[in-house]
Amino acid sequence: MRADDLSGGAAPDFAIEARWVVPVEPDGVVLEDHAVLVSSGRIAGLAPIDEARARHPAAPRVALPQHVLLPGLVNAHTHAAMSLMRGLADDKSLMVWLRDHIWPIESRHASPEMVHDGTLLAAAEMLRGGITCVNDMYFFPEAAGRAFLAAGMRAALGLIAVEFPTPYASDPDDYLAKGLALRDALREEPRLSFCFAPHAPYTVSDRTFGRIGTMAEELDLPIHLHLHETDDEIRESIDRYGVRPIERLRALGLLSPRLIAVHAVHLTGSEIEALARHGCSVAHCPSSNLKLASGLAPIPGMLRASVNVALGTDGAASNNRLDILQETRTAALLAKAVAGDPQAMPAHAALRCATLAGARALGLEGAIGSIEPGKSADLCAISLDAIETRPCFDPVSHVVYAAGREHVTHVWVAGEAVLADRALARVDPRDLEKIALLWHNRFLQ
Repeated sequence: MRADDLSGGAAPDFAIEARWVVPVEPDGVVLEDHAVLVSSGRIAGLAPIDEARARHPAAPRVALPQHVLLPGLVNAHTHAAMSLMRGLADDKSLMVWLRDHIWPIESRHASPEMVHDGTLLAAAEMLRGGITCVNDMYFFPEAAGRAFLAAGMRAALGLIAVEFPTPYASDPDDYLAKGLALRDALREEPRLSFCFAPHAPYTVSDRTFGRIGTMAEELDLPIHLHLHETDDEIRESIDRYGVRPIERLRALGLLSPRLIAVHAVHLTGSEIEALARHGCSVAHCPSSNLKLASGLAPIPGMLRASVNVALGTDGAASNNRLDILQETRTAALLAKAVAGDPQAMPAHAALRCATLAGARALGLEGAIGSIEPGKSADLCAISLDAIETRPCFDPVSHVVYAAGREHVTHVWVAGEAVLADRALARVDPRDLEKIALLWHNRFLQ
C-alpha cells in the first residue's frame, strides 16, 4: 500500500497523518505514524508520514498526533426517525412496546416532516460518534434520504413493506411501488444505496416475501428484516405456519447472501449453519436486545460458523443511543460471557464487525469498510489523549474497551470533513434543538 497506489504520483488533495492507522483489512494490522492520502474523495494510498511528506511536500495535512484513524463505522440496523421517541416508552417488552406505545404514536404522527426531522437529529448523533454509513428502516424513506444527504452521511434506505396500512402506504403493493419509485428517483446519489426492508415474518405475508425475493434478485438489492428476535415471534410462526421463521424464509428462497437478519437472537445450531451455508449476514443489536429483554444472541457460534456478523444500534426508542462504539464494546463483552471464553470476540474482531462486516452486509465492501487504496475516504478519528485512555499499549483495545463516542474528533465521508474538531460541518446544533423541542411538544399533545 504505497502512497502513489492510486494517484500515479500526482499530489493528493490532502493527507491525514495519524499516530495509528487501523485499516481493518488486512486483519489485525496497526500502522504507526502513517498518513492516509485522499484524492477526489477516495483513498489514494497509505505511507509512513515521513515518506508521504517527502513525496508530496505541498499537500495539505490534517495532523492527528494522538489519534487512531479508522474506517468509518457502519450502523447495520436502525430506525433513524425514531430518535424523536427516545425515552418515550422505556422498560417494556417488545410487543407491548410496539403495540401499546410505538405503533399508536406512529399512526398519529408519522409524516415526511417527522421522518426528515428525526432522521436529521439521528444523523448528527451518529456522525458525532464516528458512524459514516447507516442501514435505515422506516416509513417515508425519501424524507430520510434527504436528511442523510443534508447531513453528509452515507445511507442504505430501506424500502419498507408490511401488510397493514400506515400513513405512508395502504397495502404491500403500495409500499413496494413507492419504494421502487424512490430508488429510481435517487439511484444516482452516490451516498445512497437501497435495501428491501420487509419488517418481520409476523408482519409480512408469503406473497409479499415472494415478490421481494424476486425483485431483490432482479435489482441486486439486499433484504433487511427483523428475524428470530423473540421467543414469541418463533411461537407465533409455528402456530401460524407450522415452522420456525428461518425455515419459512428458506422455503420461500430468501436465505441468500442478500439477507441481513436483524437481531437473530434465538437460533438453533442448525439455523446458524443454515445462515452460514447460504451466506447470510446478521445485524447484531446487543443493547436493544438487552433493554427489551429479547435475549442473548449466540454470536460466538455464528462467528465460529463464519456468519458475517455486523453491528446495529436499532432505533433510539429502544436503545436509547445511536452509538456503534458502545455496541462494539457490549458485543465483545457479551460474546465472552455467552461463550465462557475471553477470546470469543477479540478487539480486532469486534472492530471488524463494526466496519467491514457492516459494509459486506450491505453489498458495499468494495467501496467502504476498510482503509484501502481505491475505496471511498469514509474515515473517523478517535483521540486517545484523554486521561481515561492513557497509557495506550494497544489502540484497537482502547477503541473497543476504553474509548467512547465523546473521543471522536473527525469524520470524513467521501473525503468531505463532516465533523472537524468535534464540530458538525453541515448541521447547526441550534436547529436540532428546535426540532427536538417541536416534536417533544407534539407528542405530549
